[in-house]
Amino acid sequence: MIRALIALLVLPTITNAVEVTGLIQGNWVNGDDLTSYQNHGTGVTRYDDNGFNLGQAFINVKQDIGKEFSFHSIINYYQDGEQNLGFTQLALTYKPLTSSKTKFRARAGFFYPEISLENVDEGWLSPYTYTNSAINSWIGEELRTPGIEASLISPGRARGSAWSWKLHAALYKANDPFGSLLAWRGWALHDRQSLNNDRVNIAFYPTVISPDVINGPAYVEPFHELDGNIGVYFGLHADYYQSTNFRYYFYDNRADATKVNDEGLYAWHTIFHSFSFQHKFNKNTRIISQFMFGSTLMGERFVAIDFRSNFVMLSHKVKKSRFSIRYDNFNVVDTGDIFPEDFNDSDGYAVTAAWRYDFNKNWQVGFEYHLNRNTALNRATVNENISVDQRQSMFVAQYRWR
Repeated sequence: MIRALIALLVLPTITNAVEVTGLIQGNWVNGDDLTSYQNHGTGVTRYDDNGFNLGQAFINVKQDIGKEFSFHSIINYYQDGEQNLGFTQLALTYKPLTSSKTKFRARAGFFYPEISLENVDEGWLSPYTYTNSAINSWIGEELRTPGIEASLISPGRARGSAWSWKLHAALYKANDPFGSLLAWRGWALHDRQSLNNDRVNIAFYPTVISPDVINGPAYVEPFHELDGNIGVYFGLHADYYQSTNFRYYFYDNRADATKVNDEGLYAWHTIFHSFSFQHKFNKNTRIISQFMFGSTLMGERFVAIDFRSNFVMLSHKVKKSRFSIRYDNFNVVDTGDIFPEDFNDSDGYAVTAAWRYDFNKNWQVGFEYHLNRNTALNRATVNENISVDQRQSMFVAQYRWR
């Protein structure tokens, strides 16, 4: 991937100029004292120390290559986590010029499926809250498409119709550990995206690290290829004018759950369905919702779970201010495995309220309050209460260059 990045950065210089934009976001956090999963704790938020953090920093590189190809990469820096510098997206896109009412697009690289109606800002950030929903927090940390995607796009205005639609289909590899975090940590709520070679920690649960049970590491590296199988996803978008949007995605990584590497990382056979909806009441007020359900299996039924999450968010803009409030609900259900001492059930809900104020096109300040109440049965194996309340207040200053 690094070699591909260098090659794609050098090649476009013979054509058009490179467009570079970016963002730096700092925050001051006041939260609870439960140790974050990032530091091998059982907390499901990003921060466990009060004080200043560099929340986001990225450079967005875009380049047209001739008339039909373009290159796009997001290079991120995080002060926290196991990998600090890397990319979260890198793709080459082909959009042939055509007079047809149905357009074709293809892209190859390392990128997000267009599942989210929440994370639609530059750098796959949310323009509404600073803490993502549980669904899109998980997508940001464990799901990426190292592969190819083909799309058919039909704008309604080209057909004289109120409806526009898109069809997406993708083939990919190197997303085999996808599902680990939901089973052992449960759903989390944060805004950190995993980098291309990143590692996401979990607590030192005895059943996970014990040689007599799972015998795995207290972390997951999401973007590994373990079995040689090719995963698939399919997506359908339907938009009514500029006011109402629907998205459905089916995802199956087709992993062989019995495959394991030298680190003890297993392939997880993960399948999910995702439904997203947005309706704009007017230019200032909208409602966004998403519902996801699925299952994952690891080993010879070493772990088997069903998972579900949904959220609904209302966002309203008043002049330079945007106010957003979101409710999340989520759970993981252990469907029975060969290790009864490995508890994988968890559930909870969260409320997130945010205010964001744009001074101008570059500077933004904001405040967010987040509350989640969650239960995870495996906390008992590390002598902690299984049910916890987590609260977090966050003051944010952001600079964006375009």
